[in-house]
Amino acid sequence: MHLAPWNAHDAERVLAFYSPEYEGTDVAERAPQQGLAGARQSIERFLTAFPNLHITIEETVAQDSRIAVVWRAWGKHQGSMMQIPATGREFEVCGVTILTFQDGKVVRARQVWDVAALLRHIGLLPNL
Repeated sequence: MHLAPWNAHDAERVLAFYSPEYEGTDVAERAPQQGLAGARQSIERFLTAFPNLHITIEETVAQDSRIAVVWRAWGKHQGSMMQIPATGREFEVCGVTILTFQDGKVVRARQVWDVAALLRHIGLLPNL
């Protein structure tokens, strides 16, 4: 998984890794993402909400055409996300993404991440 385009906030370069047949699920999205249009919408939603987003990879596990990526992300909530207006607050979350590749492109992604941590950091959930 190449993070340079994500960390450069370059949606076009991120999108170049996706297949036109892409199917994605994300715990923060109400519906699966389909094709390049779905991938673009999801990518742009994150980069708009968190324009200084930074991601690091903590661990990867590969099997056949799949790779599981354990990641950590942080930044500042500066745009609307999940119908939540920008709070200007900083956050840090972790998650796991399982990517399936075909012909060198991502054809499937499953993203599970700590949405509750994001909501706590931006002040919408109490600290437990």
